[in-house]
Amino acid sequence: MDKSRLELKIGLFVLGALIILSLFILKIGNLKSYGSGYQLKFVFGNVSGVKTGSPVRLSGVNVGEVNRVNVIKDEQNKNIRVEVTAWIKRTQLVPEGSEAFINTLGLLGEKYIEIVPPGEYKKFYRPGDIIVGTDPIMMHHWVDEGEKILGDLKEIIIKLKEGEGTAGKILNDDKLYQELEGLISDIRQAKQGTVGRLLYDDTLYKELEALISDIRRHPWKLFYKTKDKTN
Repeated sequence: MDKSRLELKIGLFVLGALIILSLFILKIGNLKSYGSGYQLKFVFGNVSGVKTGSPVRLSGVNVGEVNRVNVIKDEQNKNIRVEVTAWIKRTQLVPEGSEAFINTLGLLGEKYIEIVPPGEYKKFYRPGDIIVGTDPIMMHHWVDEGEKILGDLKEIIIKLKEGEGTAGKILNDDKLYQELEGLISDIRQAKQGTVGRLLYDDTLYKELEALISDIRRHPWKLFYKTKDKTN
């Protein structure tokens, strides 16, 4: 009988300790939520994995964390929205007109809310205010766009192989290549002709350079007319 009473006392003591510990934790949470900061609400069409405890950043600096994530029905637009309630440090004021985005730490890291303030502002959001955020681009959208681009590239490659278009003719028709090769060979061999001199003789280049330099020094020569000599 004494043993049963001892076990009962121990059980009651453990239960009481657990209740006190739970109340203490809840109180600490309330103090964090209401004593040392304030709450802001964000509305998104999709939060892409943001959950309770996710960070909230202002210009890249941690200023709070997410408290609750609730799915709500937008009666005005007749669609489903996600309301995110966040706790913000009391010393961190969010300027009105700020934009909110869902961002990722690294490529596959934790999701968080990024707040980007406007260039100019005069007022700040008050506790309980709502910020309508910009929805993130879903992964399947990127996949769809990638498939479209790959399809377009495949079509272009097929047309090139079939010789369609100017690029296709250049790649598949040897006639144009042979003509270009012949033209280059003729130019290389025509060193005595006009084209050859332009390409290989520096005399004309030096004369043009001297003429331009002289005109820069004496621009009036462009408007000078020689007098006709009469016998």
